[in-house]
Amino acid sequence: MHIAILGGSGRIGSHLVSWALQNGHEVSALARTPGSLAPADGLTLVIGQATDSDAVADVVSGADAVLSALGPRGARTPALLETAASHVVAAMDKAGVRRLLAVSAAGAFIQGDPDRGAVVKFILPRILATTFADVRRMESAVAASDLDWTLVRPTRLVNSPGTGRYRVRPEFPPPGGGKIARADVAHFIAGALTEHNWVGSRPALAY
Repeated sequence: MHIAILGGSGRIGSHLVSWALQNGHEVSALARTPGSLAPADGLTLVIGQATDSDAVADVVSGADAVLSALGPRGARTPALLETAASHVVAAMDKAGVRRLLAVSAAGAFIQGDPDRGAVVKFILPRILATTFADVRRMESAVAASDLDWTLVRPTRLVNSPGTGRYRVRPEFPPPGGGKIARADVAHFIAGALTEHNWVGSRPALAY
């Protein structure tokens, strides 16, 4: 399989690049700087920004599936995820690529979560208002497409080693779940891609 990865040099994306190459897939990865990913057999590096439609089109061209591991950048680029999602959808439509899996954030939808307390629902959306707004607009852009999309909603991300053991629930995190390792987010995405499940869904991940 030829897999296009946005955010391939990031902390989730690097796990996805490693998994794909180790399993014999071809990878085209979009990165902002030439040295952000080490050269490897099967890896093509496309230098550019996710906000650049031409760069996104280049990395998507020829792919069988697209994985977006982009994370929000808050005030520095308040519409990064929304802009990138719009470019990805357009590029995939033009190239005839159907499968898209994108990292979202469970926290952006906490106010609808039946298992979160009122205090957290009041405070967190105010602290991360700009970031969460971008996440929600990104999800809207993807969900409005006719692609075979999956929007992966991790809880608080940590850098501990992956375990391959975590809980998943549609829309909102499993009760009591508050964190997930970035390696396990990548593990879930890899499984959803190869098994072609969770299409048209928003799975939330937590331990």
